[in-house]
Amino acid sequence: MTPEILHDASRQRFLTIVDGHEGYVQYELAGDVMAIVHTIVPAAIGGRGIASDLVQHAFDYARAEGLRVAPLCSYAEVWLRRHPDYADLAT
Repeated sequence: MTPEILHDASRQRFLTIVDGHEGYVQYELAGDVMAIVHTIVPAAIGGRGIASDLVQHAFDYARAEGLRVAPLCSYAEVWLRRHPDYADLAT
């Protein structure tokens, strides 16, 4: 089951809380580019695909909003290579 992912625009994060632990994707906006700068999932909830869900949610949001994505964190960069159907959004 995919956890609920929330958008906290004031903190520039997409986040989820699983078993009391918060995982998130941190981004920065510059014009029409959303730079993904961190993907953080605590070890206590790791290995469940949460990081992938968060990054996909960020890319889906970017697509819906007409944004480009700069995958600056290493996880987002690897995720993008594994999901070439999102390559059109990359800067």
